[in-house]
Amino acid sequence: MRVYYRGPDARVTDQHFIRRTPTAEAVFAVRDLRNVVRVQGGAAPDRLGGMLVTGAGLVALTAASWSLIGPAAGYAMAAVAVAVGLGLLSVRRRNDRWWHVRATYRGAEITLYSSADQQMFNQVARALMRAIEDSRPGREVQRLATA
Repeated sequence: MRVYYRGPDARVTDQHFIRRTPTAEAVFAVRDLRNVVRVQGGAAPDRLGGMLVTGAGLVALTAASWSLIGPAAGYAMAAVAVAVGLGLLSVRRRNDRWWHVRATYRGAEITLYSSADQQMFNQVARALMRAIEDSRPGREVQRLATA
């Protein structure tokens, strides 16, 4: 088995693309990948949901402190909520620099790989492209004799 890339979050061989996350490992057969493209932008799927939950929690906490403790605590919580909201907005803007490899895998559109580290992303994407190119059947050269 030929290994094109081996890193902490991905492994590319002549047969498989393996994406590793802290909680799981996903394995894709290279020969079943179609329409592989590189895309820049958009937050990583796991981070966007966390930002939305945090924002909703801050709004609920602000409303509860306003009604239960009083206006002074409500103003303080509103200030905290605004500060955290601005922090989340800056994180969201940084997440726009994420790079993704998207493809069609067995008929379904998927995101194969995502990274904010452009150098690592390029290494993984190049390795995957080489693996796909090498997995294609070779062209047979017909040798014709001339008289």
